[in-house]
Amino acid sequence: MIDFTNFETKKKAYGGANGNKISIIYKNEIYMLKLPTHSLKNKSLSYTNSAISEYLGCSIFKMLGIDAQETILGKYVYHNVERIVVACKDFVKNGEQLFDFASVKNQIIDSNSNGYGTELDDILETIEKQSVIDTKLLKDRFWDMFVIDALIGNWDRHNGNWGFLYNQKEDSLSLAPIYDCGSCLFPQIDEGTIDKVLKSKQEQNARVFDVPTSAIIKNGARIKYYEFFAKHEYKDCDNAIKRISCKVNVEMINNLIDGVTVLSEKHKEFLKLMINLRYQNLLLKNS
Repeated sequence: MIDFTNFETKKKAYGGANGNKISIIYKNEIYMLKLPTHSLKNKSLSYTNSAISEYLGCSIFKMLGIDAQETILGKYVYHNVERIVVACKDFVKNGEQLFDFASVKNQIIDSNSNGYGTELDDILETIEKQSVIDTKLLKDRFWDMFVIDALIGNWDRHNGNWGFLYNQKEDSLSLAPIYDCGSCLFPQIDEGTIDKVLKSKQEQNARVFDVPTSAIIKNGARIKYYEFFAKHEYKDCDNAIKRISCKVNVEMINNLIDGVTVLSEKHKEFLKLMINLRYQNLLLKNS
């Protein structure tokens, strides 16, 4: 575990609601250091495991062939309290700007919703109507991301945390690496709940078939991944499930989880079980 406490800092600031962030220099490059948020949903935890979720989520995306932000787990001491943090490499180069999908959505003049509206059909309409990036490329990215988010149980992928890099000199957009995966893999679960889930098939099923849901909405409700995949309403989604399913190597993901030394053995067992069950039931059954 790298101790980032005394690393050189920069004045660059980062937005977003998922925890405090500072800019540091690591190996002569800028990294965004994300500190864990206070656990609001689970009062038995002081801080969430969002840093670990960020690291694992981005790493799994990369394993599955999707460009994702480089992440490094470490620790940071503040007011004599040591916290587990994640350093995320700043992928925005000189002459580039990061724009979220909501920004592109706002360019659709005849749209009746704002950029942050997450109704699925509205998002898909935007992908078809926009003219700033190749439609097929954007559509494949959206569905690949949606499917992998289902695998890792991401409940907070919205229009503000995925997007594009704008090159001002060339006036061009390219897909940005996947980032902001801190809401995947149950970041607010505690050891007591983990123990209960490991002992109960009912508790396991609830976390595979019912929650976490997607942040994306269909017919006024957040999408339940299992029900959505089972209906096979969207051919592009079905194609993405097939693309991603054949790339999943559960053993490699298990090894990744085992390498996180700050997790208890029981927590590792829980994460590996969830990945395997979600892979079997959400992806394989529908591929």
